[in-house]
Amino acid sequence: MYTDTVKKFRQAALVLISVAVFNSTAIAADAPENFQVVDGVAVYLGVMPAQILQGHPKEHMESKMHGGVPIKGHREHVVVALFNDATGKRIENAKVTASVMELGLGVTLKKLEPMKIAGTITYGNYFDMPDENVYHIKVHIDRPGIRHRVEAIFSHWHLSN
Repeated sequence: MYTDTVKKFRQAALVLISVAVFNSTAIAADAPENFQVVDGVAVYLGVMPAQILQGHPKEHMESKMHGGVPIKGHREHVVVALFNDATGKRIENAKVTASVMELGLGVTLKKLEPMKIAGTITYGNYFDMPDENVYHIKVHIDRPGIRHRVEAIFSHWHLSN
């Protein structure tokens, strides 16, 4: 069952990620660096340029999410998918935030908003990543009925355009 859920996630994410793969901008090099299991929650992280979404028509749902695609700056779309690691069931009712920190600089904290794409829920928002550097991305996950917060920390090597 877990394998089927992962396959469905990959298919949904392929739409967004495949465009980025053919784009010369940065995407994390190895999938294992973008996956963690913490306290029974499988966390998948994706980082892609916001410009990918600028080509959508204004009425397209992806053009409107998170207040609209940023037209200025070095914005990246941080996307997280969550699964129960034991059952493979997607976690769709979490409250998710992320903090992004460039090494040696300040932290930006934002809510990752639920996004329904291909009938599944992922969480995302735009973050400014202007420099060619390592960024630490900490994902904070709060779930109804579970007292403790789950946190996953990723390192993302960002290459600017």
